[in-house]
Amino acid sequence: MWDRPEPPTRPVPLDRERIVAAAVALADEGGLEAVSLRKVAARLDAGPMRLYGYISTKEELFDLMVDEVQAEILPEEQPGDWREALRVLAHRTRQAALRHEWLADLLGGRPTLGPNGLAVTEATLAALDGLADIDTVMRAVETVSAYFTGAIRREIANLRAERATGLTKLDWQRASGPHVTRMLATGRFPALAKAVYDGTDVDAETSFATGLDWVLDAVAARLTGPAA
Repeated sequence: MWDRPEPPTRPVPLDRERIVAAAVALADEGGLEAVSLRKVAARLDAGPMRLYGYISTKEELFDLMVDEVQAEILPEEQPGDWREALRVLAHRTRQAALRHEWLADLLGGRPTLGPNGLAVTEATLAALDGLADIDTVMRAVETVSAYFTGAIRREIANLRAERATGLTKLDWQRASGPHVTRMLATGRFPALAKAVYDGTDVDAETSFATGLDWVLDAVAARLTGPAA
């Protein structure tokens, strides 16, 4: 669809850039369920059928939206160290998802093939180029991606739960405290009791960074070469 020619300009000027910008704005306001070709057309003061000259399906529109946001993920300069390069890409993906929560719903599927998505993939693979054979590099990339995709989705799910219930994490813990205390007092959950009473509660950013470092440590153990 990135190669598809755009229709000629008509009285209400349209192009894919304007269409995608309108779709991203709708998704930022109300999630993916707020996005349809009809709603995008209404925001642009154009007839819905006009959009089909540029985009065939809502799934194509979602791919274009993801590619648009991936431009925010790619750093201006690529770090020389492979660990720092992957760390920066992971953190920038998280930051993009916090700005555009709907992105979490589209992470982890088939890769998008737009220019920004391909650039992010290229930067990711280039960071590990020469450190191991290509199959090992691919498994390393998949491992890091699986971690940050899951962590981002969990964080966004918690943010949505806070908004849906009106309870912050601390409010929810306080409301659930009596039930959890009773259950732990039964002695049936000793490992969980140790985590609840002795564990340190950390914020989402710290948890994300710590888990990412552990995953990168594991990847380093599998790579060969002095840079690993």
